[in-house]
Amino acid sequence: MSTRKLSILILISSLLFISPFTQAKISLPSVFSDNMVLQQKTNAAIWGKADAGKAVKVMVSWNKTNYGAIADSNGNWKLKVATPGYGGPYTITISDGELLVLNNVLIGDVWICSGQSNMEMPLAGWGKILNSEKEIAAANYPNIRLLQAEHVTSNFPLNDAKVAFGGWQECSPKYIAGFSSTAYFFAREVYQKTKIPIGLIHTSWGGTVAEAWTSAESLKKMSDFSAAVDQIQKMAKNTSSTSYEDKLLKWVKITSDKDSGNQNGTMKWALPESDSWKNMTLPTLWEDAALKDFDGVVWFTKKVTIPENWKTKGAKLNLGTVDDNDVTFINGVKIGETAGYNVERTYVIPADLLKAGENIITVRVFDSGGGGGLYGNAKDLNLTNGTEKISLAGEWKYKIGLNFKNIEPKPYEENGPNRPTVLYNAMIHPYLQFSIKGAIWYQGESNADRAYQYRTLFPRMIKDWRQKWGQGDFPFYFVQLANYMQIDQKPTASAWAELREAQQKTLALQNTGMATIIDIGDAKDIHPKNKQEVGRRLALIALAKTYGQKINYSGPIYQSNKIEGKQIILSFGNSQNGLKTADGAAPTGFAIAGADQKFYWAKASIKGNQIIVSSDEVANPVAVRYAWGNNPVCNLVSNDGLPASPFRTDTWPGITFGKK
Repeated sequence: MSTRKLSILILISSLLFISPFTQAKISLPSVFSDNMVLQQKTNAAIWGKADAGKAVKVMVSWNKTNYGAIADSNGNWKLKVATPGYGGPYTITISDGELLVLNNVLIGDVWICSGQSNMEMPLAGWGKILNSEKEIAAANYPNIRLLQAEHVTSNFPLNDAKVAFGGWQECSPKYIAGFSSTAYFFAREVYQKTKIPIGLIHTSWGGTVAEAWTSAESLKKMSDFSAAVDQIQKMAKNTSSTSYEDKLLKWVKITSDKDSGNQNGTMKWALPESDSWKNMTLPTLWEDAALKDFDGVVWFTKKVTIPENWKTKGAKLNLGTVDDNDVTFINGVKIGETAGYNVERTYVIPADLLKAGENIITVRVFDSGGGGGLYGNAKDLNLTNGTEKISLAGEWKYKIGLNFKNIEPKPYEENGPNRPTVLYNAMIHPYLQFSIKGAIWYQGESNADRAYQYRTLFPRMIKDWRQKWGQGDFPFYFVQLANYMQIDQKPTASAWAELREAQQKTLALQNTGMATIIDIGDAKDIHPKNKQEVGRRLALIALAKTYGQKINYSGPIYQSNKIEGKQIILSFGNSQNGLKTADGAAPTGFAIAGADQKFYWAKASIKGNQIIVSSDEVANPVAVRYAWGNNPVCNLVSNDGLPASPFRTDTWPGITFGKK
């Protein structure tokens, strides 16, 4: 699932950002504001602009040192201040003759939080994490500070980022609701265990690929991306406007004209004849029902009976979330339309439109890629008049209006986020001078079809960031892909399994860590709701590896195998006091194969820190795979319940081998 939208965001004007501090001649980039966090025990850079040749003085309230710099011919100045151990609040006073004061500044640890939609997923809104209302109400942590970067792309590196709410804010119900839930729960756990103030710079974008977050210099070293980087750098030198918007509008008109439900400009299917329509149970993504790998327009309709005593004034239709866009009708009359897969649909129904007895609800759904359909929670699909509610979950009729395979492809989005370097340029580069403690990362879904390539790309991105920040091998902790999609009835190849393997191999880099969440995903939702546990598992890694606490942060780790007749014996590390399963049953999720590379579900048993695997179907086994699939059923955990990461003992080429 991605953040595709049909509306075009013209971002050229966003490349030059106006500082919120306009009361003085000095201007600062957006990473400096009241409520900010500076990295403790370091020489933290402070920089900005002033009149050329001006002397700039900086005074900080935690010591008596005066710092100074001279603005160069372009007005740029920069200096470094020594920061103590964590504490505050403090003030920073900057002067070129006129004063600019930053108040309520904390010294603590700053973490960059980046990736795609699972990192972006907020506590409220489309995220709707577990117990979201309760979590938001309880989010009063003034020593956790939030900086929310806005979505911007650029074909060349920018020196400033666009941020929400004018800069840093204290963590409170007001500001946490739209913030990254994973980042917040990570910070909450670390803060509660260390009492160190935490600054979170959240800079992520749903549906994006890792190469978009990597610099041009690094990507040019990979032949898969060098030509694309060259093209983007050429575009950076060409300031002429493109015709993408016109191309897209033309394509959207084609999707409407070719829609069978639209006859000569009239939406005939808004009041459908149901005899030729098929059945589908909603809510669901249609890929999980009858329309696998389908992108296009699908019409859904349902008859609902309104009781005689129902008050129709103030009635609302709630559809939950729809992927991507919808136009909705009642009794043939349009009542609303919405674009965006992550937007809740609630439409107010005119009082004279509903009637006692039978009414017809029709929804035209447009999906240009990935999942499609009415896919939210069943409880959110209903018709209500404020006091009474009629559930609309269950059987609907559907009919295909247009299969996009039958028309020309959607035009290439020349200003879109899924292009090499463009998010690094706009949403990472502006922070490179700002001292940080480390980074957390939650991404991979959009690169899953190129998992072998990710083996090189992801480590290269990490090394790229570290080199650009100039802070050595700072901590970089990431989340492995969760379980998702339908459960396989028999062992099968999986791009998602191969991507998880690529992530696991990245642990070869120094000072990295991986949170395995193969046990808390959702078959029908690419965005698992239990972000509390995701954040906690990331925090366990940081608490152990960065903050030196003596705690476990990983499930059992596969180490080696030995073939003995019809059995393969697997040995594991991090298995103190033996292995166990989450449910106390026999180990599940193991498959075994012979030299023919055909895998069969295996019987498995635990013996100390080993697992013995076999199958009556395989007389001469040579390989074992565990939790190898999109949504594997598996139960191997550590004594404190952390799951083992998926693995395989073979090196046979996978289905993404060679894909670029």
